[in-house]
Amino acid sequence: MAMALHDATRVQGSIPVSAGIGLRAQHQSELLHSKPAVGWLEAHSENYFSDAGPHIESLLRLREHYALSLHGVGLSLGSIDPIDSQHLMKLKRLIGRTAPALVSEHLSWGSTEGRFVNDLLPLPYTQESLVHLISRMNQVQTILQRTILIENISSYLQYSHSDIDESAFLSELSRATGCGLLIDINNLYVNERNHGVDARRFIDSIPPAAVQELHLAGHSIDRIDQTEILIDTHSTPVCGAVWELYGYAIHRFGARPTLIEWDSDIPSLDVLLAEARKAQSFIGVAHDLAA
Repeated sequence: MAMALHDATRVQGSIPVSAGIGLRAQHQSELLHSKPAVGWLEAHSENYFSDAGPHIESLLRLREHYALSLHGVGLSLGSIDPIDSQHLMKLKRLIGRTAPALVSEHLSWGSTEGRFVNDLLPLPYTQESLVHLISRMNQVQTILQRTILIENISSYLQYSHSDIDESAFLSELSRATGCGLLIDINNLYVNERNHGVDARRFIDSIPPAAVQELHLAGHSIDRIDQTEILIDTHSTPVCGAVWELYGYAIHRFGARPTLIEWDSDIPSLDVLLAEARKAQSFIGVAHDLAA
């Protein structure tokens, strides 16, 4: 009977306008046991493609208590390879099993001629790339039968022939396809430090109605000779400058569901919950100002 329930298509949930945390395997048992007060969970889609096993079973149990978002890294939307139909069907099945309120992917590519790299690579922001992404997004959303969110990424090199601002590229992609936007505040800060991109101008250029989710994370600093490079490692607490930029973002966009991401050097659950409470305090201020 339990398997029949898990395999049934569920009614799509909703994400509260509050702070959530990324679901990591280390914390599944503790979350199930203690059920801490956190607004919602976000799971990496590809970690739960199996039809059975402890990870998917834990996700389905947690889904009974928490709102859920699915966040993917493997569609390689910007690639010129055909979209992986098996990957897409696995994602569609997972969506049917878990009824997430939000489903997201990245403005990136990571494969060529069927070979994948372990990274989210940036696109050249050109009219040709935009037309390609619009076509790919329409294909994916038609197959999934729902809109998805697209996230801006951090980068360490830029294309010399990009001729469209990233914010304008994302805004037009959203307008043309109906997709939502997931704005990662740490990625904006990383790109500002690495490339001189004005993060506040980026935020000001994005239509607030398109923004459905925000991400917060930590980064690391590498040095090559005299050059300092920020790396989006998701391995440290959110820094003060990113919190400040987050405050600017929710002043512009209004309060939005906000995720604390932490993917390596993962700390105790209490640390993630403390970061979520800090994000919640910003959201509370935004609610008060809007009242």
